[in-house]
Amino acid sequence: MKKTGLFVLLLATASWAQSGADANSAEAPQGTSPNSASFPTMRVQTPTYADVYCAGFINKQTLPDANFVAGGLQTPTTTHFTRGDVVYLRGTGYSAGAEYEIVRALKDVNQYEMYPGEKKLLKETGQPYEEVGRIKIIDTRSKSAIGYIEYACDGIAPGDAAIPFAEKQTVAFHAPIRFDRFLPASGKLTGRIVMGRDFDSQLGTGRTVYINVGANQGVHVGDFFRAVRSYAADLNDPVDSLSFKAAIAEDTQAKTPSVDPAMFTKGNGPVIHVRDLPRRAVAEVEIIGVTPTTATGMIVFALEDVHAGDSVELDQPN
Repeated sequence: MKKTGLFVLLLATASWAQSGADANSAEAPQGTSPNSASFPTMRVQTPTYADVYCAGFINKQTLPDANFVAGGLQTPTTTHFTRGDVVYLRGTGYSAGAEYEIVRALKDVNQYEMYPGEKKLLKETGQPYEEVGRIKIIDTRSKSAIGYIEYACDGIAPGDAAIPFAEKQTVAFHAPIRFDRFLPASGKLTGRIVMGRDFDSQLGTGRTVYINVGANQGVHVGDFFRAVRSYAADLNDPVDSLSFKAAIAEDTQAKTPSVDPAMFTKGNGPVIHVRDLPRRAVAEVEIIGVTPTTATGMIVFALEDVHAGDSVELDQPN
């Protein structure tokens, strides 16, 4: 009986060892290493109607705001109006059946800069606008035109500007593609993410970003840009730069490395030059709208957070 029990135990042990070996070989086959063919495959998220028509934009010149929302059916009790509501518009040039896009000029109430030079760069880029919704004029017999809200991205508020509505170019579906995270600079058109929608500073897949290059530089709806970040960028961040000042060596290392530029303490070993580390691609951005000098993009794939201030480079994924 004891021999039978011992045999069963040995058999179970051998079976467990074999399954462990199989698992290890499946996870890390011998003789293989990551290469360009094993970079992650990104399944590109296709922008929806809401993604395209609610994306917002940055315009170099301030848009006219003589035509604007003056209120609605329940004014002043109700201050925000949504799809299916009736609103009143002041201004001129309205005609029954005409469609208008409702936009809102934005200001950032946060005085903290998300990246060095943010305020200056955004001022140079232009005025950010939110696309709030679309209305159709149904009556013009009063001093205020009467409009019906056909589509709303957000609550339409008094003071929002009304500009003629124009259909937008749709973005075609893209099949899954390889994402080369460490692709060197290609020399193609480059720009910068000046801000994210709603003034967010860290964004992921499906979120909207605004870039400081546009149609004048040859950018088209449907183009792809690769969002990239160098490790040197962290040196300029007051929070991320603290990591470079921490000890990076093991206590038992005879020669301790240090990070350049010099931090609190210097090592007696090799110096790690941050600017020599490879840049890394963090996301793929598809352009869903353009102005002459700016572009609106949607993050369709991300390996990590995209930051306001990240660089972008025109990409042509296969």
